[in-house]
Amino acid sequence: MASTPMDVDIPDSSPANANGGGGPATSLNITRTLGSNIPSTTAISDVISQFRPTKVFHSVPYTGKQKKKRAVIAAASVSRAKSKSKKTRGAPPPSGTGAASAATASSIAASTLSASTSLASAAASTVDDAGHHLPRSDRRSNSSQLFKRDDAKDGRPQRHILSLDYDDPGELLMTSESDETIQIYKVREGQHDKMLLSKKYGIKLAKFTHASSAIIYASTKQNDAIRYLTTHDNAFLRYFEGHEAPVTCLEMHPGKDDFISCSKDNTVRLWNAGTRNAYGLLHLNTPYLTAWDPSGQVFAVGSPITGMVLLYDHRNFDKAPFAEFDIVEACHRADPSHVMQGWTKLEFANDGRSILLGTKGNGHFLLGSFDGHLKAYLRKPEGGRSSRLAAGEEYSVNGGSGGPSIEGGGDCCFTSDGRYVIGGTKKGVVVWDTLGQPAGENKVLDPIHSMDPPYAQEAAVVAWNPRFNFLTTADQDVTFWLPDPEA
Repeated sequence: MASTPMDVDIPDSSPANANGGGGPATSLNITRTLGSNIPSTTAISDVISQFRPTKVFHSVPYTGKQKKKRAVIAAASVSRAKSKSKKTRGAPPPSGTGAASAATASSIAASTLSASTSLASAAASTVDDAGHHLPRSDRRSNSSQLFKRDDAKDGRPQRHILSLDYDDPGELLMTSESDETIQIYKVREGQHDKMLLSKKYGIKLAKFTHASSAIIYASTKQNDAIRYLTTHDNAFLRYFEGHEAPVTCLEMHPGKDDFISCSKDNTVRLWNAGTRNAYGLLHLNTPYLTAWDPSGQVFAVGSPITGMVLLYDHRNFDKAPFAEFDIVEACHRADPSHVMQGWTKLEFANDGRSILLGTKGNGHFLLGSFDGHLKAYLRKPEGGRSSRLAAGEEYSVNGGSGGPSIEGGGDCCFTSDGRYVIGGTKKGVVVWDTLGQPAGENKVLDPIHSMDPPYAQEAAVVAWNPRFNFLTTADQDVTFWLPDPEA
């Protein structure tokens, strides 16, 4: 996910310079601007247990001089959201448990804008398409309408959301979908904004660049090029060619127009959006996942078949990795069946101290970013195994038999303060507190919150907003989650 730098006056803290001058800082001093007329901010820890799925009654486009019906987002159980939003409490940013580098900046939000405030104008409108107020029971019974697409037709294969991504300001959400479309939503208004087609080349792993009107995505047809597109006129700016097999991961640099791609051709390529040729190339065995640290100085590459996570200095990427984390050695006691397969997500926490290695098994691995030790095994609740393919696994986009057949962008992620991990389940989401005390020799850490209301849907893909207390999950439909102001 691309992110916008903020002002952080702390010493650098990154795995690349952990032993160098200026050791890890113990607190963050962040100055950031979220826009005018923002009444207050709320610490994530104050609302993390209060998230509820929202309901959307999507607009139906008309032709001629008729205007579109107003798309309305109605938060479940927030009929008084507008009045409640005026009372949202302000809280100072919590001190980080660790430090972040100056470009940690990129997406840290130790205190993020409360969604019940920032989305009050949207959440307050609990009405149907005809403008009638909905009773509480009707709001819940219509949960199947969560961002359902207007162009869905009977008899066609059910589309699935393959990936989620926010733009830098957190105002837009983008999905790439198995029907070869890109969908963009306005977060504040709770409205579908536009649809872009990529029928010729296919689409997956769509990412915003640092401009909200420009995106990159991987192809699924014709060739394995990465495509650079402007969303305002749906025009290609550039093709990034070189991969000879499907791309398995795309990650934007947190502060520059650089990005990394991983592929099943056993290469990792480093690109700059301004030129069509890669400026870096690494030949590795099954390098299916990658992630930038929050400073942008370090990137990690996950290789399932070798059971290794490799850390590279971005300035010296052509040298050997400066750290090699043996996942088999560190994690085999916790989950031996997923130390060399089934990896779905690789992500650094915004404090720079932890790495999340998501799996499709019974839990996720939380690693120390400086030495790769297992900090905790984030155990999923019963029945929490992912229904999506892991990175690099064979797939059939529109379904099939014999197990998972749909790719995914990972069913877990950090919150923007780096403290919590959000995980998707068949019925909703769960939350792990990384400051909790793991139990036993296997360092098992169970969720502290389980949010699975009866009207929620499977969370096969998960993404946390970089600017607001706002969560998105998806499988066949998109679900927005925000704190319940009545909680």
